[in-house]
Amino acid sequence: MSLQKSVKSAGDRGDQADNTSICSSVTTQPDRHGFFGGAQYSPEPKRTVSPSTILKREQKWLRMLNNWEAFMSRNYKTVRERCRKGIPASVRPKAWLYLCGGQLLLEKHPHEYEELLRAPGDPKCMDDIRKDLHRQFPYHEMFIREEGLGQQELFSVLKAYSVLNPKVGYFQAQAPVAAFLLMHMPAVQAFWCLVSISDKYLSGYYNPGLEVLQRDGAMLHALLRRTAPHVHRHLARHKVEPVLYATEWFLCALTRTLPWDSLLRVWDCFLCEGVKVLFKAALVILAGALGPGRARRGAAGLCETLELLRHPPAAVLAEDYLLPHMQRLPLTEDDFEFEHQRQTARRRALHDHSGS
Repeated sequence: MSLQKSVKSAGDRGDQADNTSICSSVTTQPDRHGFFGGAQYSPEPKRTVSPSTILKREQKWLRMLNNWEAFMSRNYKTVRERCRKGIPASVRPKAWLYLCGGQLLLEKHPHEYEELLRAPGDPKCMDDIRKDLHRQFPYHEMFIREEGLGQQELFSVLKAYSVLNPKVGYFQAQAPVAAFLLMHMPAVQAFWCLVSISDKYLSGYYNPGLEVLQRDGAMLHALLRRTAPHVHRHLARHKVEPVLYATEWFLCALTRTLPWDSLLRVWDCFLCEGVKVLFKAALVILAGALGPGRARRGAAGLCETLELLRHPPAAVLAEDYLLPHMQRLPLTEDDFEFEHQRQTARRRALHDHSGS
């Protein structure tokens, strides 16, 4: 299967899963995240820490945000640890904007978003964006109305990016990322966060050919060999390549994969620590889904394995399982850097050899 086909089929699967879940569970009252139904609907109240603890965390975050440059330059470990504990919902939008550098871009280009919206844009990109608007979290209160304000803002953010970066234009996997951001902040802030995520965090992921994604898939398998060798052997035995299951995880930054509470916590870390957080989440999902011997025995072929990885056990994706296991992975910064350099050199050598 080609990478392009894999990306498209991943999006189609997401639509089908959403629609199936929605048809079987629709409500007139949104849940605490704004969903009226679908795979993300969670009517139960979340178990929370005490109000006094929440207040203390909010106060700490407000102090950090008011002295952001000093904290990031001199006390980054404190910022990282507080992100790992979970950013309080009340300050999360501002924290994300600052963490990813969107605030700096907004200050540097205060009027550029409006200028980009006034540009005509590439007709094909505009058409492709319009076709995808209804597919992004269609049962969330922001996007449930066709051509409502949420869909209009989503179109504007994606159009502005396509004009700003015509080399990429519009890439389908950007749509759920932009929609997720719009649920938390005004359109102009969501736009600059999308720019930072697309160009810095996921640099090269949306370029034609998806070579960076292929390199990172090889990195994922190499890291898996260290953290869960029995799972690595299972995937190798059945020729289950990363492109077949991890494409959507990385391109959409897990926005189509995780339950909402887990997704918010993972993004708190992702915007602080970078793409290695997606690797960690992927490694935990792989080990959680295929680690038990009975799971591997039940996934006795490529198709069965892919089915399990496309629909991992809910317990593995739950916040209380995923986040602690991510933080306990026996991987260092040097491990990620080593594999990055090794896989980059390997792909360069293959490219040079094929070109000779």
